[in-house]
Amino acid sequence: MKLSVDKELLPMKAHYFLFNAGTAPVVPFMPTLARQLGFSEVVIGTIYMILPIVGMLAKPFFGFIADRYQRHRMLFLCAEVLTAIAFFLIMFIPAIPQPTPTIQFHCNSGYSILRHCSDQYNCVEANLESKYANQTLTCNMHCEAKPQVWDIVCENWLHNDTNCIKNRTNEYLDFITFLNMNDIMQQEKEKCILFTLKKDQGQINGQNVTLYCPKEPQFFNSTCTIDCGEEYFSSQLSNAPVIENSQAMRLYQFWFLFILLILSWIGMAVVVSIGDAICFSILGERQHLYGNQRLYGSIGWGVFSIIAGLLVDQMSHGSVTKDYTIVFWMTAIIIGFDVFASTKLKHTQTHLSANILKDVGAMFLSIRCVVFFLWCIFIGLCTALIWNFLFLYLEDLATGCQNSMKTLQGFAMGIQCFGGELPFFFLSGWILKKIGHVNAMSLVLFGFGVRFILYSMLEDAWYVLPIELLNGVTFGVFYSTMASYASIVAPPGTEATMQSLVGAIFEGIGVSMGSLIGGILYSTVGGGHMYAIFGTGAFVAFVVHVCVQMYLQRNGNSFSGTENGAVKYLAPTDAMHMLNEQEYSIVS
Repeated sequence: MKLSVDKELLPMKAHYFLFNAGTAPVVPFMPTLARQLGFSEVVIGTIYMILPIVGMLAKPFFGFIADRYQRHRMLFLCAEVLTAIAFFLIMFIPAIPQPTPTIQFHCNSGYSILRHCSDQYNCVEANLESKYANQTLTCNMHCEAKPQVWDIVCENWLHNDTNCIKNRTNEYLDFITFLNMNDIMQQEKEKCILFTLKKDQGQINGQNVTLYCPKEPQFFNSTCTIDCGEEYFSSQLSNAPVIENSQAMRLYQFWFLFILLILSWIGMAVVVSIGDAICFSILGERQHLYGNQRLYGSIGWGVFSIIAGLLVDQMSHGSVTKDYTIVFWMTAIIIGFDVFASTKLKHTQTHLSANILKDVGAMFLSIRCVVFFLWCIFIGLCTALIWNFLFLYLEDLATGCQNSMKTLQGFAMGIQCFGGELPFFFLSGWILKKIGHVNAMSLVLFGFGVRFILYSMLEDAWYVLPIELLNGVTFGVFYSTMASYASIVAPPGTEATMQSLVGAIFEGIGVSMGSLIGGILYSTVGGGHMYAIFGTGAFVAFVVHVCVQMYLQRNGNSFSGTENGAVKYLAPTDAMHMLNEQEYSIVS
């Protein structure tokens, strides 16, 4: 049997592969990068609420321009370039200045100690011991000091030195201590590490002192800043400030990030919507083969998300702060290849709508079409929780040092693509033929319910990997259903506008609302409860959707024949009649 290759579709396959391969290294890690910069979950949720709204406005606008002026490929190529440049420039956003690390000084009768607490305490200890094995660091301490503290210091450290007594009015005590990196212990219950200080390990104004408090009434604790002249040491002990909305608005780093994300989202929105319209135009009557083209995007996303995760962990050298430099270079280079491949696309639009807005607006007069739009909104709500909060949830679930967290997240993306999206995109035409669009919509809702409830039950971050197989249902089946349905019901000459409109409803309303609601829920009740709430909501939506569609079917008219498992659009004047009849015919 001779293998035939449709050369006309090769550039389309190359585009899906390269564009998804180019965005995979950056898009999934953006929320974690924003949190690493110090922005809270509410700020992140707010950003990702606005971005889909921008996409919602951009998609129909540029889709209308493409249809009206027949400039599909030109807009498509410009959007690819914009996406690459915007993402690449994010690499140059300067870090938000971190406060000087603080540490607790405890003066005791045996060994005095320095105490630092952090969720990553065991990772901090491992990193410091690895970096400074058998070394002793000289550190400047700047500690809060009340008059009572000065009394203890003067009596036991400086033995009632005259100058010391005069310092009782000073609010701070400055001294030098010496940290032996072999003398680090853990307090697991409190999530703290302890640096033990020998009695003779201190200096004040060049004078050696004993960091010693002989008995209980003379013990004291003080909050101090510590500077050991080592940037790596400071970075390990620095807890990034949690920046809320009001604070973020005053930071130029926030606006730099926000504007570049807006530009990148506009670029991606245009590429996805016009790209799908071009694909369906090339396919013609073979629209059931859309999933076979789109699956190459899943391959690109899966391969390069795994590679990106591995490289970020490798280049971060075990640091708590991850180094994302490599992913921005990957995005710029790969999308550059995509631009070249996309110049080979051969696209000509054979239909031109005389009144695009009127034809598309007629879709909103059909009950079944409105139900479809509401379904897209709810799926957008659920999708936002995966796109924007899953990686944050995995980091919060992780126990121990997170040196392999980006590797785990990369593998999760890989399984989503290869174990989930890839087979379901490949089988999407067959699935839609067998069960029809309506049943596919119900299946997606049920899949989200199962997926979110399983998320809420997680206790170990690595157990997320088998759950990600459900991405085949919640994204593979969903996207094929949404895109093919929109293409089929679109009046001739409005294909790009219709794809853009449906994508705008999904992202601009659904994902936007989900990002805001998810951010609020995540910061108030936590990730587990957030997924439990939405999982329950998905099951309720599944039942409601099934009941509504059964009611519409029972009270509908006779159904017309379909091609490739979905209704074929007849003419603009027949739009309403077809939309009321199309959904329940199945070609066996």
